[in-house]
Amino acid sequence: MIRSELTEEQWKFKGNEELNKSSISVRGTLSLLSKHLNADDPRPVVPFGLADPSVYSSFRTSPSFVQPLVDAVNSGSFNSYPSSHGILPARTALAKYISKNLAYQLSPEQVFLTIGCSQAIEAIISVLSRPAANILLPRPSFPLYKSRADFQRLEVRHFDLIPEKGWEVDLEAIQALADHNTVAIVVINPNNPCGSVYTYHHLKQIAETARKLGVFVISDEVYAHMAFGEKPFVPMGEFGSIAPVLTLGSLSKRWSVPGWRLGWIVITDPHRTLEKHGIVESIRNYLNITPSPPTFIQAALPQILAQPSDEFFSDLLGLLRENANILYEKINEIPCFTCPNRPEGSMLAMVKLNLEQLEGVSDDLDFCNKVAKEESVLIIPGSAVGMKNWLRLSFGIERCSIEDGAARLKAFYERHARPNNPAASPTC
Repeated sequence: MIRSELTEEQWKFKGNEELNKSSISVRGTLSLLSKHLNADDPRPVVPFGLADPSVYSSFRTSPSFVQPLVDAVNSGSFNSYPSSHGILPARTALAKYISKNLAYQLSPEQVFLTIGCSQAIEAIISVLSRPAANILLPRPSFPLYKSRADFQRLEVRHFDLIPEKGWEVDLEAIQALADHNTVAIVVINPNNPCGSVYTYHHLKQIAETARKLGVFVISDEVYAHMAFGEKPFVPMGEFGSIAPVLTLGSLSKRWSVPGWRLGWIVITDPHRTLEKHGIVESIRNYLNITPSPPTFIQAALPQILAQPSDEFFSDLLGLLRENANILYEKINEIPCFTCPNRPEGSMLAMVKLNLEQLEGVSDDLDFCNKVAKEESVLIIPGSAVGMKNWLRLSFGIERCSIEDGAARLKAFYERHARPNNPAASPTC
């Protein structure tokens, strides 16, 4: 039988253009920037763009966290499918763990386990997506929120974080942006990508603003307890009696195991307002039709959370504090950069790119492409996280890499400094 050839127009399928337009991510940005690396440069790449310190020996997770995972696998008891919301012992242990820092006790029914915090974000955005609804996102922000919202056709409205006030939320902007279709405010604390930590007073103001607007707070606490400055970490759930709070988190950062992909959604809402308005039921139903974290990782969670960990966490915060200080000092010595605030948490910092100091560099993306090619340094352009002509740098890397990277950035500046710029002239 002879088959006739079909023209391109006769094939009835095509890719999802909406997905292609909305799929802005850190990994995707790094992949594009990596194409500009010079393969002939013998120097190692300085990965300022990667917030994953687990690949470095000085940040390696504790063996005491690994052993429960090994035991769970070797037991042979956790090879079956888990509950779509997470196995009960894991949810019970996490409820107890998070309740330590709250004025009320959580139950296992208020805990949902997810495949990392990314799936938690995906779930919440999917639950909130309905015609005409909108969500308030910080600028700058973790890009997955906007990518998922754009894909789900949930309208995004941005409020600014104010660098002159330690990247605090612009509360007046929130009130101006919100309307009767606004459903939630996203807060990231400790902050990705700014490295800021919010005070008790500021978080309470955010909760009071949310209550005034009749919306709830999505509190991204992936970097929970990773505060190493003067401000202690305060969970947003502390203010759940003022306005409902959904707390998102994961093992990834604090335990330095992002590849384990275990995250959670916690209903920190003592008045059960989210349950009364159907949000909790929608979360359950969404997780019923999506994959779950591996059963053996869930099974290991109670023992991981019970491990004596003060020394590991203290050492980790000490490393991040020293790295943050080095990055802050070194970067601010280079005239084409301004880091307005010394990082106090997470492992990231936002740095302003002073384009007037550079010649032949048009914007943040052009800078990142050129510095990748000329210096083998990878940096996320601020436009990828919502702030054009800024840069996002990670200090969750080896200290020697930070110092080497800063030296390469200084060399790049000296080659590209605008003529007759006094800052570029060598001093005696």
